[in-house]
Amino acid sequence: MSHEEMSHEQKRHDQLTTAPDATEADAAPRVEVTEREGVTRVDVAEDAAVRPGPGPGMPEADGDSDSA
Repeated sequence: MSHEEMSHEQKRHDQLTTAPDATEADAAPRVEVTEREGVTRVDVAEDAAVRPGPGPGMPEADGDSDSA
C-alpha cells in the first residue's frame, strides 16, 4: 500500500512506530474526540501515558502553588 493510499490513522501509526525502539504503545490514542450538535470536544484519554500540564510531584500539580 502506498503512502497516498493510507488512511490518517494508518499514517499516524506508521510514523509513531517507525523509530528505533518504538512500540505499539507509542501509537496508542492520546485523545478522545466527540462531536455533538455542531460542537467538537477533545479530551485527553484517561489512559494516556503523557498528559498536558505539570507532572506528579510538582507544586502546581499538587495544589501547593503560591500563585492565586
